[in-house]
Amino acid sequence: RTIGDRIGEAKASGNLGNTLKILGQFDEAVVCCQRHLDISREQGDKVGEARALYNIGNVYHAKGKHLSWNTAQDPDSLPQEVKDTLQKASEYYERNLSLVKELGDRAAQGRAYGNLGNTQYLLGNFSEAIAFHKERLAIAKEFGDKAAERRAYSNLGNAHIFLGRFDISAEYYKKTLQLSRQLKDQAVEAQACYSLGNTCTLLQDYEKAIEYHLRHLVIAQELGDR
Repeated sequence: RTIGDRIGEAKASGNLGNTLKILGQFDEAVVCCQRHLDISREQGDKVGEARALYNIGNVYHAKGKHLSWNTAQDPDSLPQEVKDTLQKASEYYERNLSLVKELGDRAAQGRAYGNLGNTQYLLGNFSEAIAFHKERLAIAKEFGDKAAERRAYSNLGNAHIFLGRFDISAEYYKKTLQLSRQLKDQAVEAQACYSLGNTCTLLQDYEKAIEYHLRHLVIAQELGDR
């Protein structure tokens, strides 16, 4: 501010906002991220504007998750405040998405799609969540980003469970499992086995369910995860 560097002030405000978000000070975080957005627009900095929109979405997303931890996990009974907060997150991600499309930034589009999928999932809009996660998956494959691909499969599996499509969920979880082994991520492998065990139980394939749950148990013991 002293040297009149507006872009620098915008970036610093954005960083402050992100830090306040991590500290759980969501309302202060929004103020800082909004300053980042306002200055970026004033300076005609499209990249900064896109980043600020994404960051504000993240603040509302984090706030919505934080608020929903204290409530039942049933999307039908989400308190209005949680719904409104997640809806705001969604709106900012949508605005970010249209801007990064305009800028031709595919990687940023992938991030926006993933977060839109997560917010819609928390809102209980599972079909919308699936559509967004499929877009996320396509971009992850485009970039050869195995970790993002793995997350997308996992999220697609979760959303299909709520639509009662257990067989489709199982297919997505199997892909999650394959990739977690490729990535040598044992914690995620265990998680995938756990999801597959539960899905096989829903499909009444109890033999398979036992196999997956035993695998989950073995990894949990290897990792010393009580």
